Amino acid sequence: MAAGKIPPLRVMLVDDHEIVRDGIRAMLDVEDDVVVTTEAASVREAVDEADRTRPDVIVMDVRLSDGSGIEATREIRAKHPNTKVLMLTSFADDEALFASIMAGASGYVLKQVRSGDLLRAIRAVGAGESLLDPAVTNSVLERLRKGKHLMKDERLARLSPQEERILTLVAEGRTNREIGEELRLAEKTVKNYVSSILSKLEVARRAEAAAYLARHTTMPGTVEE
Repeated sequence: MAAGKIPPLRVMLVDDHEIVRDGIRAMLDVEDDVVVTTEAASVREAVDEADRTRPDVIVMDVRLSDGSGIEATREIRAKHPNTKVLMLTSFADDEALFASIMAGASGYVLKQVRSGDLLRAIRAVGAGESLLDPAVTNSVLERLRKGKHLMKDERLARLSPQEERILTLVAEGRTNREIGEELRLAEKTVKNYVSSILSKLEVARRAEAAAYLARHTTMPGTVEE
């Protein structure tokens, strides 16, 4: 490799339909700055191949034959935090979006996306950007931006203002380190806050806390029951 030349982005394709993988591979094969290093058709294959090849970016189908791409994402990201995951799905599903973000995905796009837009998404995620399809996320994030004054929920009312801020950032997919940097807190302090939030909301996982917040935050113009 010539000195100063940036190595190509190494991509893994995960989809249980070979024709989908073939189509994406054909699109990427003509690009100089992207190379498909491996493919997988199931959760187990995805985890094993990620361990073996350590790709920069994984294009991950949400629904796989033996389970969920979200499960695979969670396991892969836990082992390889530098690997970025771009979720690809046929359906705009708020719950899947939340679960994907909480599992560590950097992006979430619909399969109907144009090839040029998918390529840009892969490059953006590979560059460390967070990329979430506006068609999927706008309504969800709008709910999250609304303050506690629109909530009438006993468990959310238990949270301190700092815990509210942290929960909102958790729901936006931030890591403990990123939350700490934004709020100027030690990562361990953020972890303690998150544990307290989970306890107060009576949930076990970050994804459940994010989904709980979404369910109990009112959309603008709607009436609470």
